[in-house]
Amino acid sequence: MKRLSTLLFVGLLFALIVSACAAPAAPASQPAAPAEPAAAEATSPAPAEAQEFVTWYQYDENNEDPASDERVGNEYLRDTIPVFNEAFAGKWHWVNQPKAWDKMAAELVAAVQAGADVPDLFEGGSGQVSLFYKNGVMQDLTEWASAQPWYADMDPNALLGCTGPDGGLYCIPVAQRPHLVYVWKDRFPNGFPKTPEEFLVEAERLKGEGLYAVTFFGSTAFDGEGLTRAVWTTIASFGGNLDDGQGNMTLNTPENVAAVEFLRTLVQSGYVPEIAFAGGFQEENAFKDASAAAFPTGLFGYRYVNPLTAPNGTEYSKGNQEDMLDAIEAGDVMLSPFVAPEGMTPGCGVEVSGFAIPVGAKNPEGAKAYIDWIMTDAAQNSDWVLRPGGGFPTLKTTQASADFQTPFYQEAAEVLSQSACRSWYGSMDRKAEAQKLAMGAIYKVIKEDPTADIATELQAAQDEYNAGN
Repeated sequence: MKRLSTLLFVGLLFALIVSACAAPAAPASQPAAPAEPAAAEATSPAPAEAQEFVTWYQYDENNEDPASDERVGNEYLRDTIPVFNEAFAGKWHWVNQPKAWDKMAAELVAAVQAGADVPDLFEGGSGQVSLFYKNGVMQDLTEWASAQPWYADMDPNALLGCTGPDGGLYCIPVAQRPHLVYVWKDRFPNGFPKTPEEFLVEAERLKGEGLYAVTFFGSTAFDGEGLTRAVWTTIASFGGNLDDGQGNMTLNTPENVAAVEFLRTLVQSGYVPEIAFAGGFQEENAFKDASAAAFPTGLFGYRYVNPLTAPNGTEYSKGNQEDMLDAIEAGDVMLSPFVAPEGMTPGCGVEVSGFAIPVGAKNPEGAKAYIDWIMTDAAQNSDWVLRPGGGFPTLKTTQASADFQTPFYQEAAEVLSQSACRSWYGSMDRKAEAQKLAMGAIYKVIKEDPTADIATELQAAQDEYNAGN
């Protein structure tokens, strides 16, 4: 006891070490003896346990069905989750909770408003910014993102897609998904038409050969999702808009009426296959078998349109995204801007995809670590864009990498340089309602009741939406 008292007098830390080792004390006039290695090990803290980092992706790593429409994203998660967990061992452990692509945004809004559990990271993009901003769902990442070294390398247009009405950055864009036209080259020996008038001439020729000029998402399936694809591409190419910049719908305009009239002519003249209106993405089948010569859709559509049979009989039948890429490399499929009236620039839709951090996330630092990993590691950035991203990189250095110098990306870049792409919804924040109302009105006049007055039906849908403002 006397010796222990002496040690306490020298210092509390050495007293604990000496008592644990039962080692003889040093004389009061001498420095205390250093701790034995065993004593040091006994007092070292246990390794930290990794915290769960939870994501909501529309992909499911446990779905190994090779025929799944989302097999590319499923495979990405299956490959990448273990890599991330190894890279961040002892810090973060990635857990994904797969969600239905057409329901996950609404589910997240409901969870935030109810104070329920939310993910640390949400895989989404520009399409949800207005909805999430209005409902206070996402964190403003401006301060954090702008301090990261990769921020200055980002395409400014991509950042605009994630910017809210207040100027805040509510998602981190990783890939840009513009729209264009996939074309069977042999169906248009003189090249894809540039104007609506030229297109109608070619469409009549193809009809005489027992073929269709174009197939597109023409149904009202998925609450009017078709509006966002060929329908908006047509409206944008005719110089139309769906909003006034102040949150109001402007469906009934001369430009929009002319665009819808063009679509009605295509449908009623027999230039579009009936399957275009079947829903369930069945419109793709007419391009797969080359019975339809062209297919306006999103750039990422190449992942789903397979297998393919070219007009010359060549079969691309791996049953995966390589089918379309191989057909483009072989020169059977080419990419093109849509038609536009004389003197106008072809239009198209565009969205950015990436990540957001919800309000109420338990481990937002895990989400930031993941985002930083994707944006800093060149291989991971390319891989995300090529697989779940399905578009062009938002990082300029990644755009210039070898992965994006293939015929597909080179042709797509050329097409986009000739197009004016913009989001269809503009300032409208009730996106789901707007798309359902507009597509319903357009479907009625081009397919269901082709004698209906286009302006009248568009005005009715416009009035119904604006009544809710």
